[in-house]
Amino acid sequence: MKQINIMKQVNLTSKFITKIPLSDTCKSIILGSILGDGSLKIHKGYKNARFKMRHSIIQKEYFDWKVNSLTEISTPKSVRIQSADGFSPHKKVIYQSSACLPLTQLHSATYHQNKLRIRRRWLNHMTPLSLAIWWLDDGSIISDGKKGVICTDGFDEKSVKLLARYLEKVWNVHARARPVSQLRRKTGAERATYYRLWLGAKQLKVFLRIILSHIPVPSMLSKVILLYKNPKLQQRWISEVKEQLPHFSKQVDVEYANKRQKWREFRK
Repeated sequence: MKQINIMKQVNLTSKFITKIPLSDTCKSIILGSILGDGSLKIHKGYKNARFKMRHSIIQKEYFDWKVNSLTEISTPKSVRIQSADGFSPHKKVIYQSSACLPLTQLHSATYHQNKLRIRRRWLNHMTPLSLAIWWLDDGSIISDGKKGVICTDGFDEKSVKLLARYLEKVWNVHARARPVSQLRRKTGAERATYYRLWLGAKQLKVFLRIILSHIPVPSMLSKVILLYKNPKLQQRWISEVKEQLPHFSKQVDVEYANKRQKWREFRK
């Protein structure tokens, strides 16, 4: 299958981030993570920022890959395990970097008053790896295994719509910012409206083709395995995934079989 070049030439409106003395991989992971399960914070009593992320213990392989990719900002005590809380029966793995000037510089480009601010000037520095991290953190395949959603519950409507415009203008991915109403996570006693990014079947494939080659570990393959009733369409997609991830070819077959079986059980 002929590989499609989906990487666009991004117009960087600010060169500040490119000059921050961190590796491209480190910056890509952090930029994707702050949209997902990570954050940059300047804690009280410190002048420099730290990068922090938290994942369920069941995602430890993915977490470990991130940690191993962030050694330039790590300390011997960067990783710790947190006991399960009331929201999940699973333990959490937590990473916290050193407090350093390069992270402070990245914080100043992405945060305002210590709160993440969604702006095109820094989104334009996102790479396919950044998008992959964002999807692996907060993206899910839904609707019979062919559509997708990115949970952006922590952002207001304006920010989510800006993210949608960014995806369309820079990556040719049309995502719709739509509201969802559910019980508040902390109290569980009142309903709140959150905005999420919804991807139709065609647009999800466009998005996944951008990030496929950047899936770092086999345990996250379920995030890119689409399900089809048509055997020919199914085989085409599995072949496409294997083409982009030849080192995970056997694991792709295993993950597809597992996901198909789980979906059959769910639909019974």
